Amino acid sequence: MSLLGILDRVADKATFDKAIGPAQRAVQAALRPQALRDLLHGTWLGHPLHPILVQVPVGSWTSAGLLDAIPRMRPAATVLIGTGVAVAVPAAMSGAADWSEQGIGVRRLGLLHAAGNTVALGLYVGSLVARARGRGGLGRVLSYAGLGIASGSAAIGGHMSYAQSSGASHAATAARALSSDWIDLGPLDDLPEGRPALRTGKGGSVDVPLAVVRRGTKVDAFIGACSHLSGPLYEGSVEQVRGTDCLVCPWHGSAFDLDDGQPRRGPAANPQDKLEIRMQAGRVMARLPGRDR
Repeated sequence: MSLLGILDRVADKATFDKAIGPAQRAVQAALRPQALRDLLHGTWLGHPLHPILVQVPVGSWTSAGLLDAIPRMRPAATVLIGTGVAVAVPAAMSGAADWSEQGIGVRRLGLLHAAGNTVALGLYVGSLVARARGRGGLGRVLSYAGLGIASGSAAIGGHMSYAQSSGASHAATAARALSSDWIDLGPLDDLPEGRPALRTGKGGSVDVPLAVVRRGTKVDAFIGACSHLSGPLYEGSVEQVRGTDCLVCPWHGSAFDLDDGQPRRGPAANPQDKLEIRMQAGRVMARLPGRDR
């Protein structure tokens, strides 16, 4: 069986679900201020923060492994290990924030991912202590062991991202299935004022749901699947979030600016795909921007 098959089997197992629930609640309680959650999700950046932060410990520790093989470069390797240890903490916090808002399959693998990273971090801390005490040989053994475990854990993280779409924009996936033609959303007067309505666009084999909001004579149309976890935005609401009119997902409360689709409140970090609008004889027409076609 391939590595991907093994990880998929782990994601299907409910063995540790009793531990996952309390851990999820503990993370959400520790990160209760919404501003802190949004910071860690990367909502302010328009991109998940965790995959950006993890580049520092992964890159530092990999480089340290190379430099440790050259005796005169070992002091530099120690500096890189310390850098990776320092940045591993905020990277872990951002990962925990994202993990707590994911589906059960991602949370199951995420628990294994977090356990591996914790062990690797402990080994690197032990390596720093050993080096500080003049036990360079032990320090190198511990750091190489940490690198091996961190690499395995990174493979799990990659599976969560690429196979389970953790952190990916689910709206962008739905947008790729939508026809590039103009879509007739019906008469303007048929759209309710100030709340999302469900309309559909022609896709390859199935219709693609759209969330359409009328504000007077202005109409905003979005891919109906929330970029976070495909929540039905057309069943959501329109609310003021930080002084901006936003379309709010009914599943996890992600809020998207009606003007440009940018996230204003997490857990979503990716923007929501928005359609172009034009009026034609009193009817609302919509299509994806050129970059999405």
